[in-house]
Amino acid sequence: MTRIVIDAQICVALIRHDVVLSAEHQLVAPAVLRSDVLNVLFGEVRAGRLSENQGRLELDQFAELKIRLLGDRVSRATAWKIARDLGWADPRPAEYLAVARLQADLLVTDDPHLLTGAKGITPVANRDALNQPPQLKISD
Repeated sequence: MTRIVIDAQICVALIRHDVVLSAEHQLVAPAVLRSDVLNVLFGEVRAGRLSENQGRLELDQFAELKIRLLGDRVSRATAWKIARDLGWADPRPAEYLAVARLQADLLVTDDPHLLTGAKGITPVANRDALNQPPQLKISD
């Protein structure tokens, strides 16, 4: 089983079935994913790209996803160090990198900021990796 960290955009794609998750993968993410998914969905509602009802429905569907959310002391300390080392003003994205480094096999994201930050920290893959068997080719 491959343990995969996902970010909010990938999570929303899973909710919308734009991405299919292989049964051979286990999802993990920092606890901040809850707020990040809320932010994405709320932003789409405010921008008129999503109805209020659909936004709330997708938020409920997020609660049903089988995903392990981590927010322990070691993860937070690692995120702090990663954000500091990368010169990031906001440590929030570093939480995804920290969980990937400590608890996962790879990070799946389309976010250019995370992709750049992940170099030398954790293997990364695009969303297509979620429906592939675990022996996929991963880039650092």
